[in-house]
Amino acid sequence: MWLAILCTPCLVGCVKGDDATSTRQNNLETLWRLIDEHYCFFEYKEKELGLDWNAVHAKYLSQVKAGMTNQQLFEVMGNMLAELKDGHVNLSAAFDYARNWSYFEDYPANYNDSIVKGTYLGTDYKIAAGLYYKILDDNIGYIRVPSFATGIGHGNVSVALYEMGLCNGLIIDVRNNGGGEMDNAKTLASHFINERTLVGYTSHKTGKGHYDLSEPKAEYMNPAGDGVRWQKKCVVLTNRQCYSATNDFVKCMKTSPLVTIMGDQTGGGSGMPFTSELPNGWSVRYSAVIFYDRDMQHTEFGIKPDISLTMSGKDTGEKKDTYIEYAREWLKK
Repeated sequence: MWLAILCTPCLVGCVKGDDATSTRQNNLETLWRLIDEHYCFFEYKEKELGLDWNAVHAKYLSQVKAGMTNQQLFEVMGNMLAELKDGHVNLSAAFDYARNWSYFEDYPANYNDSIVKGTYLGTDYKIAAGLYYKILDDNIGYIRVPSFATGIGHGNVSVALYEMGLCNGLIIDVRNNGGGEMDNAKTLASHFINERTLVGYTSHKTGKGHYDLSEPKAEYMNPAGDGVRWQKKCVVLTNRQCYSATNDFVKCMKTSPLVTIMGDQTGGGSGMPFTSELPNGWSVRYSAVIFYDRDMQHTEFGIKPDISLTMSGKDTGEKKDTYIEYAREWLKK
């Protein structure tokens, strides 16, 4: 039975796998079939990656042997899922967790937590739920959002923005934020628009075919009804570890005329995940609902910044953050 929890991509629906004898071959066949019938990005991945899911089936089924251990079977099945190149596709067993994190592992980090904390936040920053904020010494506001898993309410956002009301500009740093609750991301973003705004579209699987998808439905975001709404320039700092709900946050913030995205491309992750159980008790998570941007473009492989930046080795040696320094100067111009 399908159960979609639409408030966040980190919570999941659940699809029960078919009851069957838990043989090694049957577990791989069940996994392949669940993805074949319920995964939402086949059309896009076929175009972008040249993915042939039937060829993937033949490739990995031939690797299943009668005498292989559970660990060996897990490796084969995990490698099969990795062909999708989707960070929301995971195989879970008691002894391991198969994942594809190439969306950030193959790229420079462009973030140094010790420099951000030591040089910019220091020890006297303030905390409003999931927001760490401080006014820098050049009167630029800085908000660090390490995760959207921590609750963020309109009151929390308003307190931070009110504190920075006299600043010359604002930096929101979501680098290395791997996601969390989509509601938290949208709560923060709603304080940067002044009218009901089209931020994207959603589409979900309607059948077992690869291209059986619903007509895209418009997704709107309303401005924060209570509290402070920011009316000055704002910079959002991104890197490849901005994923899932954070990717969606960047998508929403790009619709604000006051916001500029700086840094590296986000990691992506625009599919809402569901879960299923295999006959042997292992669970698999996979993308089943597509989120597009307002131009009906996929953001599964990330969102490009308005201004591209790379961390400078010289800056790092001087315990400076290239992204923050550039944003400060840009906001003061």
